[in-house]
Amino acid sequence: MHYHISVPDPDAHFVEITYTFSTKGNDRIELQVPAWRPGRYEIQNFAKNIQKLSVRGGSGAAIPARKVTKDRWQIMATGEQSIAVTYNFYATIQNAGSSYVDEELWYLNFINFALYVEGRLDEPCLVELTLPDSFRIACGMKATQQPRTLRAENYYELVDSPLLASATLHHETYEEEGVLFHVWMHGNLHPNWKRIRTDFARFSREQIATMKEFPEPEYHFINLILPTAFYHGVEHHNSTMIVLGPDDEGEGLYNDLLGVSSHELFHAWNIIRIRPKELLPYDFTKENYFTTCFVAEGCTTYYGDLFLRRAGVFGNEAYVKELQVYMKRHFENSAHATQSLLESSWDLWLDGYEKGIPQRKVSVYHKGALVALILDLYLRKKSDHARSLDEVMRRLWQQFGKPYVGYTYQDYQQVVEEVAGEPLHWYWQECIEGTTPLEARLNEALAFVGLQMTTFSNGNIQLNVLEDARAARQWEKWLAPVYVPSEEEEEDWLPE
Repeated sequence: MHYHISVPDPDAHFVEITYTFSTKGNDRIELQVPAWRPGRYEIQNFAKNIQKLSVRGGSGAAIPARKVTKDRWQIMATGEQSIAVTYNFYATIQNAGSSYVDEELWYLNFINFALYVEGRLDEPCLVELTLPDSFRIACGMKATQQPRTLRAENYYELVDSPLLASATLHHETYEEEGVLFHVWMHGNLHPNWKRIRTDFARFSREQIATMKEFPEPEYHFINLILPTAFYHGVEHHNSTMIVLGPDDEGEGLYNDLLGVSSHELFHAWNIIRIRPKELLPYDFTKENYFTTCFVAEGCTTYYGDLFLRRAGVFGNEAYVKELQVYMKRHFENSAHATQSLLESSWDLWLDGYEKGIPQRKVSVYHKGALVALILDLYLRKKSDHARSLDEVMRRLWQQFGKPYVGYTYQDYQQVVEEVAGEPLHWYWQECIEGTTPLEARLNEALAFVGLQMTTFSNGNIQLNVLEDARAARQWEKWLAPVYVPSEEEEEDWLPE
């Protein structure tokens, strides 16, 4: 599978793609462009941005392409040994799952526009880029010996490898536990690389120490910084694409960078490899329904900030502020919603990323993070911190992520109850499968570590730190780093 990509007129924002492949003797071939992208569980109809699709055989003869669905074409390749499909894709959107091109920047998410031959998703893919000479490339795909040519092991890797290319890319690296991490930045900014390397190294090593190993030998943080307000990140197998703004380089932007980067890095385990069974393999033609997005996104949201606190990147005040954000967003928007987390996970495909009608759905991110916190603190209280949600995630990794076999909701329940050493009917019925308000369970969990949530009649939420020496000791155990620094590191590593 060969994709040649060029941008003949950057001002027009069209990417020109020529997709070439052998017919393998097949007369009838069906071509598909994905209807959605992993990490965003909604139909997106990328085909609406495709223009001027034409097909030629290796003989040079034009071949008609008959559209059989809104995003699938059928061609008859009788007697042809190879096929070349040429088409344009309109690329004008800058979010973490889109594509955009102009004179200064190529930002490509191949999932938006890369056609594939039905039944041949496992074949290797080559991407040849006709880039300006001055452009550098940020991408998780492997480079080949051919200039400006990248290789993916299969279509799944191709569309899981976003690309940023520009003459003005900022780049830095750091290494933790044998893993080479790249940080790429594009935008009107002057990165403080010393600070970025220090903080990124801290949360990276804390995550690896918790999970015992990292799934990939290299990882890329690819950042597009905009002049307007923005906050969006998408996980990929050995990279994350992050779009943030505004580019004022203040503490707000930097804290956003830390928060989304830690969140997306934990996705390298949770959802990229620890994946719901219903998503193995992806079916790019239609909805892939599953009920466990509260694990994929809720646990990841909880851990993203928890790792920053454990690693000493966030202090106590910053961490309490982040916890309060989850609580505020859940209780102000959907405290009395009529859907459970299971139902809202399923209905992501319907309206999961829209505001929706009042009191219908809950957020798998916000309520998901709160029920993860409840579970973590329950396990810690029961075992005096000997068992926790950390052990649940490690077992999911060993049993389902590392062998890459996929888990079900029942599998998750079984792992949690094995770690707990008891049935947890109350947790499943109240927090996951039901619509019982969370206030009582949440405050019971928070009291263990000296916190109390107060809800006011006007809808406001306040998270208070209690003056309790015994609870303060539990707080320290809860937030103690898993990573044990060397004597040389200790002064810089341990949180204040």
